[in-house]
Amino acid sequence: MSELRLMKGNEAIAEAAIRCGADGYFGYPITPQSEVMEKLMELQPWNSTGMVVLQAESETASINMLYGGAGCGKRVMTSSSSPGISLMQEGLSYMAGAELPCLVVNVVRGGPGLGTIQPSQSDYFQSVKGGGHGDYKLIVLAPASVQEMADFVELGFDLAFKYRNPAMILSDGMIGQMMEKVELKPQQKRWTDEEVAQMNPWATTGKPESRDYNIITSVELDSEAHEQFNHRLQVKYRELEEKEVRFETTSVDDADYLIVAYGSSARISAAAIEILREKGIKVGLLRPITLYPFPTKEIQRLAPKMKGILSVEMSSGQMVEDVRLAVEGKVKVEHFGRYGGVVHSPDEVAEALEQKLIGG
Repeated sequence: MSELRLMKGNEAIAEAAIRCGADGYFGYPITPQSEVMEKLMELQPWNSTGMVVLQAESETASINMLYGGAGCGKRVMTSSSSPGISLMQEGLSYMAGAELPCLVVNVVRGGPGLGTIQPSQSDYFQSVKGGGHGDYKLIVLAPASVQEMADFVELGFDLAFKYRNPAMILSDGMIGQMMEKVELKPQQKRWTDEEVAQMNPWATTGKPESRDYNIITSVELDSEAHEQFNHRLQVKYRELEEKEVRFETTSVDDADYLIVAYGSSARISAAAIEILREKGIKVGLLRPITLYPFPTKEIQRLAPKMKGILSVEMSSGQMVEDVRLAVEGKVKVEHFGRYGGVVHSPDEVAEALEQKLIGG
């Protein structure tokens, strides 16, 4: 039976991980996401579901523990915040290169460097462009509520295993720390070893007589063979772009202007739209839910109907590049953002749209 709770976004991640049948969590504390591991330790799922929860010695250790667990076909995850995610980039590239599914949660804080513990969206490039080496992509989900923090844990695992690819929940300190009502799904059983072997025939689950050895690796010393592997990855990414794009639109049918925003910025922009419409300015909102794959085709569809588009981000301007690529110069695209941990207000967003798109 589902259960209704009032809880923080970070706590919802922990609850959802247990309830969706995760096998393991390996992490290291860093503000503003430490409540994920703290809640897991409090709930002690090793006694109820058998889920392993371990504080590793570092973020580098955490991501390599995920490599081992995922290689066995297990549903494993970690969480961290910006500098910690930076330390995981090599491991994420290895996992993408080995086609291993896992879930990584990034509760973003202001940077660069150690920066501030306040919320930011300045990890967009790192997340959607492949922060590590090589030509690879992460599946990136951007929650805008505590409910989505919970829901995207199961969705992230499902997509990761469907495409054998690491998935990321890209949140921020605001959503991680805010408290909202959330409906938690009923407890699911963890996969048995037999189910893991049946559903994930690629996993290192021991060698039965019925098949050859399974070898998990991202190393290929033959350049032509490695090029063919990279071609196969690109085919997978194109399939993701065709089948897994998720977005939400608000008030776009009669809009003259469009705001594109995700996560916390989308919530703030929704309030800004009300302010602008009260002034007689028709503005709509497109909220990307998947940052990769990005809703390029929907932006292309809407762009000819608009007089201008504003990309609203808690950064100096990162997603705006993908908006401009989608628009292909057919309509004016501007950026508005606060950064370094400063959160913009609905009034600031409304004023920026008027100045940059109407009065500019």
